[in-house]
Amino acid sequence: MNRKILKAETRSSTEDGANFLLEVGCEEIPAGMIARASAELQRNLEKYLAAAALFNGEIGNEGAVKIFAGPRRFAAMATLRARQPEVTKEVMGPPTSIAFDNVGAPTRAATSFAEKQGVSVGDLRVEKTAKGEYLVAQRIIPGRTAEEILAEIIPQAVLQISFPRSMTWTGADGPRFIRPIRWVVALLDGKILPVDVAGVKAGRDSVGHRFLGAAMVPLKGPRDYASQLRKNFVLVDPAERRRKIEAEIKSMIGRRGWHVHPDAGLLELVAYLNEYPTVLLGVFEEKYLELPEEILITVMRDHQKYFAVEDAHGGLLPHFLAVMNTDRDREEYIRAGHERVLRARLADARFFWDTDQKTSLAGHLPQLARVTFESRLGSYGDKVGRLTSLARWVAEQWFNSGIAQASVTATVRAAQLSKCDLVTEMVREFTELQGIVGGLYACAQGEDDDVVWAIYDQYQPAGPDEPLPRNLTGCAVALADKLDSLAACFVVGIIPTGSSDAFALRRAALGIVRIILEKKMPLSIGAAISAAGKALQQFPPKRSLNAETEKQLQEFILERARFILRERQGYAYDEINAAFAAGADDLVDAAKRIAALHAIRTTRNFMPLAIAFKRIRKILEKAPADAAGGDAKMTLAAVRAELFEHDAERELHGAAAKVAERVAGHRRAGKYPDALAAIAELRPPVDRFFDEVMVMAENEEVRRNRLALLAGLLREFSAIADFSEMVAEESR
Repeated sequence: MNRKILKAETRSSTEDGANFLLEVGCEEIPAGMIARASAELQRNLEKYLAAAALFNGEIGNEGAVKIFAGPRRFAAMATLRARQPEVTKEVMGPPTSIAFDNVGAPTRAATSFAEKQGVSVGDLRVEKTAKGEYLVAQRIIPGRTAEEILAEIIPQAVLQISFPRSMTWTGADGPRFIRPIRWVVALLDGKILPVDVAGVKAGRDSVGHRFLGAAMVPLKGPRDYASQLRKNFVLVDPAERRRKIEAEIKSMIGRRGWHVHPDAGLLELVAYLNEYPTVLLGVFEEKYLELPEEILITVMRDHQKYFAVEDAHGGLLPHFLAVMNTDRDREEYIRAGHERVLRARLADARFFWDTDQKTSLAGHLPQLARVTFESRLGSYGDKVGRLTSLARWVAEQWFNSGIAQASVTATVRAAQLSKCDLVTEMVREFTELQGIVGGLYACAQGEDDDVVWAIYDQYQPAGPDEPLPRNLTGCAVALADKLDSLAACFVVGIIPTGSSDAFALRRAALGIVRIILEKKMPLSIGAAISAAGKALQQFPPKRSLNAETEKQLQEFILERARFILRERQGYAYDEINAAFAAGADDLVDAAKRIAALHAIRTTRNFMPLAIAFKRIRKILEKAPADAAGGDAKMTLAAVRAELFEHDAERELHGAAAKVAERVAGHRRAGKYPDALAAIAELRPPVDRFFDEVMVMAENEEVRRNRLALLAGLLREFSAIADFSEMVAEESR
């Protein structure tokens, strides 16, 4: 055997350019689930294909999977390698000292190693390492074909899509999917793959539109996929379906000078409801325009999936736009059917409006005692009691802070009436209108505008981009409602975990944070939680919020604040951590301190000083527990100047005392940028101190005094932010 040192070589076979097509067809899928499910299918396929090294390019580039989805199908296509690259594997064997005898012949150790690796002794090579020379076996493992791999991963990628609900159609132990799978197309360069998904074997035949297309649409591959199905009245690309809907709407009403009521969510929904969407214009009786437009739009949108039509001035017209799943309305039967259904729905709404007006909003209040909020938390009547108490407290806090617009009387009235619409006929039929109906009824019954809009906006903001309540009365009621729901649910252990959040508590906490930050309203989070706890004790079923749960709830709210400040306002995580470490009970004040930190961090002295503060904290943490530096109450005034041995100590102490006085004044005035700029002036004396002074001196009194100086420095200047939390730019 030649005992020379060989270099490892890697060989690969790419065989690029195999065209892959997958289509999974099933019964009609709920439109609201399609987009998320198709994105999950894409992630699943990309994950498995990347792990198998079948991509030509990186995920997200040209080699990645392209997805199409509609009400009856999910489809994916990609350009893949026809075979995995070969993999060169090297295995270290025995040292040459035992692999060869004294005349250089291979021993049993060498031959056994070669046999185990499936190579001959002559194929082994010798490699020098830090520990000496060793035998190395090099094996080339051929890649598997894409056909083999796809047969394994396609069923996994499809059946691993998660749905809020799923079903089985082959027995209790059978595969589960959102709807029964009826056909599968799986082709690689035109060849049918040996794939079985939920008992359905793959072929090349797709299915056209249920009424307009062919029952069997043979496919050759990705290139003819969209065109063949388009001939059979299936537009596979959701973006193409959206463009068709938008173009037809514009053509139909644009020439009249009308506009569609803006509704991006409805556009997305109808694009996934229909395989071949076509728009039609319908009409309803003008008498129904006497109903508030919120009711009309809700009836059309949420119950019929119609677009409302407006005139050039934004006024609602007695027309609607429906999207049908066909190419045209040949005899106008479809339009007549839509008009007939809408007429009945609007007649119901008119009846509910008239019936509900026979009782004042306040007259519905006793009925709330019979509506359960949560089995362990009593009725909505109990919730209204807690909500009213808490809303009064919030309004009083703001009024006492000098905010004259915060009307305690209006807030209490709005809180008392806020849930009364839950027992009206209108909300029972159109649950999407809760709150809105209450506001409309309050307006019709002559309540003050402040009360009307507070009831109308009580559930706002309903999301990160939704508007806030339009007045302070509404803010107080909305904040109190969300805070009560949080406190009540936390006290009985209903705390969001993973994706489970039945009472939308994350959204409630996010709403509290947005109201406080965007309205810049002073409010103590801790005091508000305590007030919510007191309300829980006062009203049935009288629960107690203990200190541990209060702390847990406060952190839950602050976590949403971190999200808003980081993701929506663009502050760095270390800026938020530094300010929150100095206190986050008043979110408005904390946001001001974060903004000041963000502005000053790029100045010459600030980050070096922050690094010095980090060093100070580490020194104090390592100091003995009984050292003066360990006393959290230690102040600069308590430091003994007579124990200073270096000018650097005296300089730092004197400079810190002067700066502390200026910083205190800026803090009281809320001038945080000025306060931080003053603190940054301490960099030179701090640097000199660490250059010239040994903190842990041998003399115990001197050592304790120096630790006390550092502790006082840290305590005095960490009230705005804990600078030790700041991270240098290159470390972030």
